[in-house]
Formats: sequence, C-alpha cells, structure tokens
Amino acid sequence: MATALFTGCEDFLSRNPDNRISSEVFLSSENDLRLYANGLVNSAIPGESVAIGNSAYTDFCATKLSSDKYHPGIWGPDKAEGWSRGNFSFIRQCNYMIHNMGKAKGHVSSEVFNHYMGVARFWRAYAHMSKIKSFGDVPWIDKYLQPDDPILYAGRDDREYVFHKLLEDLEFASSNCLGTIELSRTNINRFVALAFMARACLYEGTYRKYHDTNPSTGKFWNNSYETSDDLIRRALEAADEIIASEEFSLHRGDPKTAYSDLFIQNKVNAEEVIWGREYSEDLAVSHDITGKYNSPTWGQQYSPTKEFVRMYLKTDGNAVTRDDVSITEEFEGRDWRMWQTVNSPGHMYQTLTGTMEVKPTKFNEVFTGYAWIKWNQEKAENFRAGALCYNALPIIRYAEVLLIKAEAAELLGSMDETVWSETIGALRERAGVTSIYPVSAAYIADSWLRDYYTVDVKHAHTLSNTMLEIMRERAVELAMESESRHDDLMRWNLGDLIERRYLHKGWRGIYVTQEESRYGIIFNGATYFVKQGGRHDEYDYPVANTGADQTFSLSEGSYGYLIYNYRMEWEDKMYLSPIPTSALNVNKNLGQNNGW
Repeated sequence: MATALFTGCEDFLSRNPDNRISSEVFLSSENDLRLYANGLVNSAIPGESVAIGNSAYTDFCATKLSSDKYHPGIWGPDKAEGWSRGNFSFIRQCNYMIHNMGKAKGHVSSEVFNHYMGVARFWRAYAHMSKIKSFGDVPWIDKYLQPDDPILYAGRDDREYVFHKLLEDLEFASSNCLGTIELSRTNINRFVALAFMARACLYEGTYRKYHDTNPSTGKFWNNSYETSDDLIRRALEAADEIIASEEFSLHRGDPKTAYSDLFIQNKVNAEEVIWGREYSEDLAVSHDITGKYNSPTWGQQYSPTKEFVRMYLKTDGNAVTRDDVSITEEFEGRDWRMWQTVNSPGHMYQTLTGTMEVKPTKFNEVFTGYAWIKWNQEKAENFRAGALCYNALPIIRYAEVLLIKAEAAELLGSMDETVWSETIGALRERAGVTSIYPVSAAYIADSWLRDYYTVDVKHAHTLSNTMLEIMRERAVELAMESESRHDDLMRWNLGDLIERRYLHKGWRGIYVTQEESRYGIIFNGATYFVKQGGRHDEYDYPVANTGADQTFSLSEGSYGYLIYNYRMEWEDKMYLSPIPTSALNVNKNLGQNNGW
C-alpha cells in the first residue's frame, strides 16, 4: 500500500473525526456503531449532484457557461482542485471506524458487527471510486493514518490495484451488510452495496475495454488483477442478484405519469428506488433544484439539446427520421418519458395565485428553447432563486440495474430476446413504447443514432444495433441522474462529443420554421420570437448569426435550428483531471497524469 501527501496533511491528520466522543469508549456498542454510520451517511450521501452534476456539462445539456474544464485555455494543474486535506478527510473517517470498532466485539453479535464493518467499507470504496474517476491512479488508503506515518510522502498506487482493493470492500459489504430495507432507503444495506458494485464494475470494466491504455500513465493495462471482462461479468452477476431477490420492480401505472412519479414525490418510491435521499420541511432539510432549473439568475439555465430530444423513440418503437420540425409538433407520438422530462405541450404548473395553467418555457431561463421539467416541483413559488423543495432524490434505481444487465450481457455475448425483454423492453413498455428487439426482422436501424456515435468521433467503436439502442436507453431513462451521461462518455471513450456538439459550434436547440421565424412560435399559450437584435428575455432570442461565443444563431440564417454558440475544447488527457500544482509542490512523488 502507498499513500500520497495531502496538502496541509499534518494538520488534517491530527484532527479528530467530526464526532468527538472519546475514542476510549466510543464504537463499543451497537448504538455507537449506528450513530457513527449515520454520520457517514450525513457526510457523503449525494444531494443535488444527483440531479445537477457533471451531466449538466455534456452534449445533452446546454448551459450559460460551461465548466472551465472544457473552456479553451483555462483548465490545468494550477487551477485543478480535489487533492486537499478536506478531499481525503472522509476516507479518514471511514478508516477511523474500521480501526476502532473492534471494541464492539463481545458487545454485539457477529452479524451486527459485520454489517457495520460492511457499511464502513462500502463508504471507503465509494470515496475511492470517486477519486479514480477524477484522477485515475490514486493512493489506496486502508488504515487510520497518523501524522508521522512514513508512507505519507510516497507516490500514487496503480489504478488497477486501487480498484481491486475497493472491489474487495464492496464484495465484503454486499455479503455482510444486512438485507433489511428501511423505509427511508437512505442507509446502506446489502442491495445498495450490490447496486453500487454493479455500477462501479460496469464503469471500470467498460473504461478499460474502450481505453487501450491507463490515462494516468499512457501505458497499456497490466491486467494483474481483474480484466475488463472480469469486471463486466461481475457487474452482470451483481445486477442478476438484485433482480433475483425480487425486492424491487419498476414503478408502473399510467405511462403519462409513471416515470415522473419517481422524481417529484416527497418519499422515495418503495418499488423502484434502491438508494435515495429524502428531505423534510419539518426537519428543515431541503434542496433548491427546481429553482436552479427555472430561474434566469440561479444556476446555469440548464437546457436540453436537440440531440438529447432526438434520442426518444416514437411509441411504435421506431426512431424519428427527421428533427427539423417545430416544437409544437415534436412531441406527437413520442415516448412518454419525453413528455415528463422536457417541458411539453399541455404541461401544467401552479401559479402564485394557486390556479393551474399550462407552463410556458421562458426563453431567459433556457438557451435551446427546451426546458427540463424532470425533478421540478411545478409551483411558481419554487421557481425563484433559492426556493426550497422537499421532493426525494433517487440515487440508484432498479431501472439502472436493468440497464447494467443489458449492457453487460451484450458485451459478454449473452444478450438474447429474453434478456432484452426483461431489461430494455421492460423500460420501454413502462413508457408506452413498443419494444422491438434489434436483432429481429421488425427492427429498423437508426442511421442517425449510428452516425452520432461514430461519424466525426475521435474514438469511434464498432457498435452493434443492440449496443446503440442500449446507449439510447441509458440517455433517456437516466437523463440528468447521478452524473450518468458524463460517466458514460468517459467510460465509452467518447469525451470528444462534449466538444463536438453541433458542428463544433455549440449546442443545438429547437427548430424554428420559416413561418415561426416570421410570426412567432406559439407554445403553451405564449408567443415567442427569434429575431435579429433585441434582448434575451422571457419571450425573445436575439439572433446575431455571427458565430461569436455566447450568441445565438439560426442554422439557415433566418430560420432553422437555434444554436447557442459556445466553443469548447477536448484533448484525450482530459479523461482525467491533472494533479493540482499545490499538491505536487508538497509531494513530487505524486507525479502528474499523462499529458498534463
């Protein structure tokens, strides 16, 4: 084992964990273990990042300003973060529990002891996985370090070793954490560990499959531990174990509302949500996601793109063949998830006076003409900056487990019509979409989908129609969830799609017909204009047609696709963040990631 020095290390390591109960007596009873485990949940359970994270800075979501990582000439080691004392403090908290909980032996049953050991090891694995995704090679830290530990100034560990060790932690957690599902779905149990292990193994297995070399070093993978196929197979096994338990199922009902039910209710859905976070007005625990999606000043004016909207199938199971149609027609006959994810014709909201009205898409809140409604509490009082919301946030859903199984099965050569039907087919049927197996005679290949992932793509892969449809399904089912789109692009070696977008110019939005260009776009009772000059306000886009950054253009000059011009850059070194200069100044042995 090797660890790296964290900036401000000595001060960090000399601090007590946040829970300052005397270590001589603490963690010696079941109540102590529960208390500390709850503290870990409170410290690390995902919050708003579930719905607003790196997926907001991809090909499928336009933003007023992009992440500095992709803006030309800004990102580099001097600006990078993520390697300070605070960034490693949570791992230290996990190791504190593991190091000290031996005092509970003899006071609790072995079952209870192993459960809480599994909880601590889950969180340690969870924290290391986040660091692998950011930095690749990182230190594996599996002991409670003291300020004078001689290994503090060592280099980083190989990514494959670190993943092997965190997988050991997840295997322990999935075998020893109790399977009892608490109504809150917040605490760690066996199914949370299994689901996260499936997600992590699919990520790392496909990352190594599609990346020939370790981006930290530029050298070929050494396969000293698990191979990419080993990890993909483990993802499939974990998904199958969850499915076989019959503890979870897809939430069903009216296809027009079943999907949105998962994201707008105050309680996590007990059928489908494996791990989730709840909020409470009584406990003054809230989030402000609705405000960030609906305010012209709060957040980044996050907006779906034409490429995202085109991913949705028609309800007959076939792809659309053109997207140069008005938004007033675009939703007709489409997957009902589209209606529940993007502001759609007839979508309602509650005004400040309490009346229900169709919801306009205010142009000063979006940059593509499309607006997100998934996660929204559709009350005007929640649309202002900082407004408090209490709807629960699913972190891992059963739907994702089905998607993991489908992708893993296809990559391992075990996909068949039965697997398709119980995974992708089930998700589409829930959304009112006819399921068509891509190998069947009824399937009509979508040339646009293939071109999107292969033409003008730096690392184009040989993709089966089945794999392309799985990629489509992940896009629409997991839209703006748990950084899924960003993670997918990273593991599939398709990061350049972030830069490419519409002809490398910016994000593509709604299509404005020639008639709409002259007389306005009528949508949900409001009339909108896209015209030369003017201001970017509630009902107007000022089209400059200059192509300058942060200006609007129409693809055909006076009509066509609305383009929010915003050039970005992509280099393969950007699959990982650089090690910050501040950390390298303290410990030269860390080394820099390849290309930085």
